[in-house]
Amino acid sequence: MAQKNRKIVKYRRRTGVNIGMLIFAAIFVYMMFSVYLYITKEKIQFYEVADGSIVDDKSYSGIILRHETTEYADSAGTINYYVREGKRASVGTCVYSIDESGTLTAFLEKQSEGAGALTDRDLSDIRRQLNAYSLAYSDESFDSVYGAKSTLEAMVMEYVNFNILESQGQMADQDGIHFKQVVTPVSGVVSYGIDSYETLDLSQINEGIFDRSGYEKAITKAGQRVEPGTPVYKVITDDAWSIIFPITEEEAYVFGTQGRVKVSFPGRNLNTTAAFSLVTGGDGKAYGRLDFDKYMVQFASERYVDFRIETSTTEGLKIPISSVTTKNFYLVPIDFLTKGGDGTGDGFNKEVYSEAGTSAVFVPTTIYYGNDDYYYIDCDKDQVIQAGDYLVKPDSTERFQVGITASLQGVYNINKGYTVFKQIEVLAQSDEFYTIKKNMRYGLSVYDHIVLNASVIEKEGAFIYQ
Repeated sequence: MAQKNRKIVKYRRRTGVNIGMLIFAAIFVYMMFSVYLYITKEKIQFYEVADGSIVDDKSYSGIILRHETTEYADSAGTINYYVREGKRASVGTCVYSIDESGTLTAFLEKQSEGAGALTDRDLSDIRRQLNAYSLAYSDESFDSVYGAKSTLEAMVMEYVNFNILESQGQMADQDGIHFKQVVTPVSGVVSYGIDSYETLDLSQINEGIFDRSGYEKAITKAGQRVEPGTPVYKVITDDAWSIIFPITEEEAYVFGTQGRVKVSFPGRNLNTTAAFSLVTGGDGKAYGRLDFDKYMVQFASERYVDFRIETSTTEGLKIPISSVTTKNFYLVPIDFLTKGGDGTGDGFNKEVYSEAGTSAVFVPTTIYYGNDDYYYIDCDKDQVIQAGDYLVKPDSTERFQVGITASLQGVYNINKGYTVFKQIEVLAQSDEFYTIKKNMRYGLSVYDHIVLNASVIEKEGAFIYQ
């Protein structure tokens, strides 16, 4: 049998381009480019307009004047207190005791060796004192740290001794421990910080007294030995108190016309009002005086105090400063404004030219702002009305050539899904926000959505994808 022809014929490979792969590659590149643009493009965030206000206030530092009576030890010995700092005591209340033999001190030390000497109430008072000091602290008054430390040490010692004597006083009597108890001759709030300003009055006020660098406050601690004549505590006998502080002539005039001013104390969450008056110090200079009839107890341990006085409050709409931008507009006299053929829609009659001649055509126009003389209209290049165009006054042959421009402050409103410029009028400013006029004809309203950062918007009419 003849063998079959097994010759293999090689075919040339096709050199044509695979269209499918090209299309897939193009789609892939497009998708990657789109993802890149989305990742790198600055995101547009919005802010919801709300009612708000900006309070304009000024910071001051002053010295406190009170009705204070200082009491002194009449014998030597170890002192122990029975009344906590800042507590009221009536006439005849036992404030402290003097242990001349030292037996009471040894008893207290023995009894305080057990844990839990401080009650929950004591710890709460100490935490509150620490929190108030922490919030009011400033580097400019670092010296106050030492006064706060002494006050806290005195509080802890006082609480420990008070609790022991209160719960085991009978045991002390059974052990034959004798000590001299001293009662207060006047009623009022007890304080243990003595600073030699207890009798301070207006005749002693001068500029130097507001320098805190040399201020010292002595606190006699429970368990400390005292000598006769040592100041051991003071009693604040009246709820009325005052703050004296340096002031300028302009501030004195402004506050004087108000009579009463709003005062806030940083770190204390305290806002109140006070009667303002102008007083003359011992150096002949004028100082401000604030008179209070409550909250004295909160400041019983303080001599100097930092506070703020509210000078004005501006009400309006609150918007971020970053939302505000400026835009240029054409100015058109207000008496050139007219209505369309159906009686609705504002616009202007624009002069146009054709082979048939000259005629006036109504052009609908968005008004952004208006005053007594002009309306502000858009001057972007894609608008129908441009510089050099003539507008015709309704029912008249008078013409006006467009070209005068002016700028407005405003924001980009995005309620419709694209940016619309809205004019604003700033009334007041804080570090991050403006308070703007509300109920403006071409302005914003509460709950409007605006672009948070106006710098990312290139032009009005840009679509916002949220």
